[in-house]
Amino acid sequence: MTIKLLAIGKTDNKELKSLITVYVKRLSHYINFQLDIIPDIKNVKNLSENQQKQKEGELILSKLSNTDVLVLLDENGKQYDSVAFSEYLQKQMNSGLKQLVFVIGGPYGFSEDVYKKANGKISLSKMTFSHQMIRLFFIEQLYRGFTILRNEPYHHR
Repeated sequence: MTIKLLAIGKTDNKELKSLITVYVKRLSHYINFQLDIIPDIKNVKNLSENQQKQKEGELILSKLSNTDVLVLLDENGKQYDSVAFSEYLQKQMNSGLKQLVFVIGGPYGFSEDVYKKANGKISLSKMTFSHQMIRLFFIEQLYRGFTILRNEPYHHR
């Protein structure tokens, strides 16, 4: 199985980029992982929130294949603790799916078309974080989940 994280817009902060790279490298020891950055839409000042969500949604959907399982990182999604999230990952791997795709949306969330295509929603917190920080938090949680599955000492119970 491959896990892909789609995210809108680049990460400008060098420290965050560096930490993301650290966890992507660590994660590569457990699973085929891809971080796919969708460039920011140009001239957003001329677009309404809905138009921006629609354009971002089209870009997100263009990155998917018919067999992908799509999970949105959304404030209204299901919340897991780290152990339950590792169990969720194991269940996905056991299901035989080819690619599990998680998506971090733009500043206004997702278009209706993306919500319709989604197979699920996960919330990392009730709090709001920048989309750049969510990348780091989510990739670290993926890494943590795999160390839990392998009974490695990274996660303290």
